Amino acid sequence: MYHIMLVDDEQNILNALRRQFASPSFQDTEHSKFQVEIFTSPQQALQRAEEGVAFDLVISDYRMPEMDGVAFLKAFKRIQPNAERLILSGYADLEALVGAINEAQIFRFITKPWHDYELKSAVAQALAHRDLLRDNQQLADQVRLQRGVISKQEMALRRLEEESPGITKVHWGEDGSVIFDETDLSDDAAQEADKWLNSTK
Repeated sequence: MYHIMLVDDEQNILNALRRQFASPSFQDTEHSKFQVEIFTSPQQALQRAEEGVAFDLVISDYRMPEMDGVAFLKAFKRIQPNAERLILSGYADLEALVGAINEAQIFRFITKPWHDYELKSAVAQALAHRDLLRDNQQLADQVRLQRGVISKQEMALRRLEEESPGITKVHWGEDGSVIFDETDLSDDAAQEADKWLNSTK
């Protein structure tokens, strides 16, 4: 289930958005289970985000009297950086939004009034992107864990080699005997090995 936050100072817009998330056209996608919370106040929405409830997606209107949508989404990003962010805006706001979209790392803007298929597509893409980032993070964590295990093994081998040089380079014969490779030995060590071998004959 995806946790969605909708923020707009106009209650009728919030109601329309909530109806969209409950409509059959939204329910036929792979991202079809939604828990939706709505807020007419950006400040209250930020307080909710600070309560530790993780949101997968937040959709905000651009023009709100208390705080504009870009400022809200930037503040939201500081609290929950992994949530995808969409912004609703009229055509007149597009020029002002271009720089702000990059600033707040907004995934996409949706023009008002929106077309149902456009909203559905933007939500599906944002949630798919969210899932991809989450999967990539999990894989990266697994790789770091594996690299950590490997580096611990390498450190142990280096420590053993420092304490007993050559111990990690022992070659064993089929019968369990130790095979000396004279190319691995210094001249002095090779002479010592030859003396020892001759003395045991």
